[in-house]
Amino acid sequence: MTQLAESSFPFHDEHLAIYSVGQVAEMLNVQPAFLRRLDNEAVVQPARSGGGQRRYSQNQIYRVQKVMGLASEGLTLTAIRRLLELEAEVQRLRNLLDNQG
Repeated sequence: MTQLAESSFPFHDEHLAIYSVGQVAEMLNVQPAFLRRLDNEAVVQPARSGGGQRRYSQNQIYRVQKVMGLASEGLTLTAIRRLLELEAEVQRLRNLLDNQG
């Protein structure tokens, strides 16, 4: 799997959702159907343009890369989604603890 460099992105706002399915598919050398499936399975859910087209941010592209790596290790999309949910929960709890101390 090719890791995208920070310089691969024309903008430095990692949350700016500007990349289309086609652009992301080309960047990551995957089929657009794979990206749509990740959205349908609630694994990586991109923003939507005014016309309803999927738009990805840098963070979401990195998340797709992570999903690709986990899938290549044999995890199902259901397992990957749950793993990502648990990681987010751990981070949320760490932030709570950090803010209390």
